[in-house]
Amino acid sequence: MRFFFIILTIPTLLLCSCSEPKQVESSTPARSPDSWSVQNVTPVDTRKLLAENKDVRVLDVRTPAEYAQGHIAGAVNVDFNAADFADQVAQLDKNTSYIVHCRSGKRSSNSLPILKEQGFTAIYHLNKGFNAWKDAGMLTAP
Repeated sequence: MRFFFIILTIPTLLLCSCSEPKQVESSTPARSPDSWSVQNVTPVDTRKLLAENKDVRVLDVRTPAEYAQGHIAGAVNVDFNAADFADQVAQLDKNTSYIVHCRSGKRSSNSLPILKEQGFTAIYHLNKGFNAWKDAGMLTAP
């Protein structure tokens, strides 16, 4: 039995001692100008971001008709379904942080690769979109 234990222990020790040390990642990674990040946020997170940081903007990618029925105050409306969506978002300030949303999250999720391609560096994605915003009882602009 002792021999069996030694046979099993030696290879295990060799494997553990030969492995490379694990790198610990920082919880706040350094951001370079080329960095890309998307953080999913709730309506409560969104309200807090907007209240605490006047530089954060809202990008509403719903249709103009949906936007006209109600939107987050101050939101910029660029229709994801528009043929020139990429050209329109290219005109926005790429150094600004944007909270992106649509009605339920699908169009805004699909817009993320385009925003990345356009050079945006800090994007927040409103989970479940404007529906979640309204369901949470948040204020909407007419």
